[in-house]
Formats: sequence, structure tokens, C-alpha cells
Amino acid sequence: MARAGVTVERLIQVAADLADEIGFENVTVTALARSFGVKEGSLYSHIRNMRDLRVKVALFALAELADDAGEALAGRSGKDALVAFANAYRDYARKHPGRYAATRFSLDPETAAASAGVRHVEMTRAILRGYAVPESDHIDAIRLLGSTFHGFVSLEAADAFRHSSDVRGTDASWARILDTLHAALAGWPPS
Repeated sequence: MARAGVTVERLIQVAADLADEIGFENVTVTALARSFGVKEGSLYSHIRNMRDLRVKVALFALAELADDAGEALAGRSGKDALVAFANAYRDYARKHPGRYAATRFSLDPETAAASAGVRHVEMTRAILRGYAVPESDHIDAIRLLGSTFHGFVSLEAADAFRHSSDVRGTDASWARILDTLHAALAGWPPS
């Protein structure tokens, strides 16, 4: 397969690019083979099956998003860190809709524990320490932030916020949501 230039790294990159073009759920071995101009069977020396391909794309996307979020967070704390982290998340979902969908792919516990998903959790914990959220409540706060970010970007991607009466746009709503999350974290109730 040297003539097609297929390597595991290239296969994952092309699959991630394809996910952004046609949707993560539409990426198939057949579609990838077409992208490389090879037969499907030749790709199986690089991936075991369709699940393996999806896992590899998910791990790639999680690492890429963690890199973006880490860069955005550098040197920030408190509300600045929260906003930078949230914006990195939203920007990634907007720029890479298929890769973002891949970050939501269910990984087995062992793979998840070795993935960049751990970096996402650690960055979120660092933000929470800036708010003095007790460590015993971190999981609840992480779920609050994650579900809010994911819900907003998913609805935004589905164009669910299109309202004829909305003259402010989604950016204004996003800013208010981040203000509200900041207030919630700053005033975190005791357990």
C-alpha cells in the first residue's frame, strides 16, 4: 500500500477530516478506501474493524481538543479560565463537527483511562480549584460544565436556536450562560 501512502496516522487524519465533511457516523471503511483509492481490505492491515477505526478517531479528536483547551487555559484562572476553556470547547465543535462528535464516542474503561479524556478532567478540576469547589463535589461540577457545554454546542450545531425574535444571537446567550456558570461555581452550595 505504499503507493497510496496509507499509514495508521494518515488513515486517522483522513478519517477525522472525512468526519468533519460527512459526519462521524457516516465514516466507513468503504468511504476511507475511496479516499485513498484502494480496496477496503487493504485498510485492515491498519485497523481491526469499524469500531477500532472509530476509537482511533475518538482518541485523536480528544487529544486535539485537549491540546486546544490546554493552550487556551495557560496562565488563566477563575472566570478567565472558565471562559477560555468553554470557548475552546465551542470553537472546536464549530470548526470540527465530525471530530467533536467523535469525542462523544463511548470508549471502554481501559481505553478511556489512557486517553486524553483524562486531561480534560484534570483541566476542569484545575478550573474548579480556582473556585474553591470542594474536591468531593468535583464530579458534580464537572458534569454540570460538560453537560452545559455539550448541550449548547449540540443544539447550536443542529440550528435549534433559530428564533425569529432572537436579535442578539447565540453569542450573547453563550456569554450569559458562562456568566451563570461562573456565578454557580463561585457560590457553590455546601454538600
